[in-house]
Amino acid sequence: MGTESHQRKQDQFDQLHRASQAFLMPNAWDAGTALVLENLGFQALATTSAGLAFSMGIRDSSGALTRDHVLQNARAIVDATSLPVSADLEDGFGASPDACAQTIREAIEIGLCGGSIEDATGNPADPIYAFDKAVERVRAAVDAKAKTGFLITARAENFIHGRPDLKDTIRRLQAFEDAGADVVYAPGLPDLATVRQICKSVSVPVNVVVGLSATSYSVDDLSAAGVRRISTGGSLARAALGEMIRAAQELKECGTYSYAADAISDADAARQMRAPTRAAR
Repeated sequence: MGTESHQRKQDQFDQLHRASQAFLMPNAWDAGTALVLENLGFQALATTSAGLAFSMGIRDSSGALTRDHVLQNARAIVDATSLPVSADLEDGFGASPDACAQTIREAIEIGLCGGSIEDATGNPADPIYAFDKAVERVRAAVDAKAKTGFLITARAENFIHGRPDLKDTIRRLQAFEDAGADVVYAPGLPDLATVRQICKSVSVPVNVVVGLSATSYSVDDLSAAGVRRISTGGSLARAALGEMIRAAQELKECGTYSYAADAISDADAARQMRAPTRAAR
């Protein structure tokens, strides 16, 4: 990727975070889905470890994917699209701050414009890193980006690991901001009032993930609450997997294939695989 092209993407990503309204950043799980999302008019993309894991036939769990798995997938997505891409970098692929730093350096090298580091340990008996270590890991990630425009998203994972402690979550997000994180993120917040409280507690952009549950707030609702970025996590991948399962069940159990009526045509699929701005790169 040319330096000028990457800088354009980085500037675009930064500007989206500075806007007064929330923007949508759906999560693609391969080059093809990245192209589809670009053709639909989204302005930025993220990767998803869950979607990647499902496509590889493995469970989405801590440690299921290596740094190489995730970054190879992210590179394919970056190369496929003209949009800025932020990567789900899980826990930084190691407990140590040095591991987080190395992950960020490699993410920058492949042309990503941002990436997230979470404070979950992957250990069910002790699921969240101690406060000081969590902050140290974020600080190492921030230092590793040096003078680049790469945006570090720091995640506080309490609510999706059985620790619905809002006070501690806010404390962590504020400390991550102080350590230099560009965006903060606490997945699994229970309601819009809690989202609003999180947004008021920090001065950097807040990301909210949608599709984790049936609870649904509109983009306008989240934007009014102070959210500046909305991602979809693995929910689009799970939606696609659900449609495939329903179609296959109809075929096997009923011997019919009415699902084909809702499938896009081969010609439409081919059109979706063409990047709309490829000629301008």
